Amino acid sequence: MPSYSMHSGECALMDKKEYQKRARQVEPPRPIARNAFWAFLVGGTICLVGQIVQAVLLSTGFTEETVKAPTAIIMVFLGALFTAVGLYDRLTPLGGMGASLPITGFANAVVAPAIEFKNEGAVMGTGARIFQIAGPVIAYGLFAAFVIGILRYALRGVWS
Repeated sequence: MPSYSMHSGECALMDKKEYQKRARQVEPPRPIARNAFWAFLVGGTICLVGQIVQAVLLSTGFTEETVKAPTAIIMVFLGALFTAVGLYDRLTPLGGMGASLPITGFANAVVAPAIEFKNEGAVMGTGARIFQIAGPVIAYGLFAAFVIGILRYALRGVWS
């Protein structure tokens, strides 16, 4: 679809490539290396905390098989707690996907809208908005799990 540009008081037709060229000229440069460094550092730190939680649980008698769920629960709790006290909101702009991708980022995506809309009431505020961001993740995650389960069931004879 062509774009229009006002130049010297007249309307001129501009193709998509020309528009993108002009847009690149005025947009500020992105600090890709710096962003990648901070995403790695923040995401790695979150994963390190998860490993520490898992090691502590293993030392208290959990097995390799039974430690997974409690570790995930503790990390979700920590993500929600850090969101509630305002720390996660400061971490996300710095860490980008390094802060958003781990399970703590999912907790942040659920808790942040709940806190933001609590003034609208328990039902129409917190209840209606709590899954505003995380809802699609849950829906598509369940759908993907369903499809994978069906494929696994259908292909069971092939790989067993």
